Amino acid sequence: MTDTTFDPRTLLAKSKLGVLATIKADGRPQLSPVLPSYDKAADVIKVATGAGTAKIANLRRDPRVSLEVTSEDGGAWATAEGTATIIGPGADPNGPEVEALVEYYRAAAGEHPDWDEYRTVMVSDRRVLVTIEIDKVYGEKVN
Repeated sequence: MTDTTFDPRTLLAKSKLGVLATIKADGRPQLSPVLPSYDKAADVIKVATGAGTAKIANLRRDPRVSLEVTSEDGGAWATAEGTATIIGPGADPNGPEVEALVEYYRAAAGEHPDWDEYRTVMVSDRRVLVTIEIDKVYGEKVN
């Protein structure tokens, strides 16, 4: 039986692991495990990754994206579809690109024990922030 009071955005907000789907050059989906952070007020999802990853190459070519999350017990799922924008990589540990990654980390995982180290690593690892502007969210909870 399906729960008709289920709000998939609530599951998006609670989920700490998801599967990001981007579109490969040949049209097939590329699936990547990610640590999503859902900003309910802005209705966007943020994900950090390396600038040289396949998912970033895919998103630069075609920004359409989907994110799937499931509840810990597997009894509920939510999918968000949208369009991605990429911020970074940053060259300055104190620049706006790295500051966006700091904000993402705080929302996704809390405080970092050494922000100076984090900022330096974000620059040296060429990390980027993917922001997904959500077009559609759907899901289901099965009792």
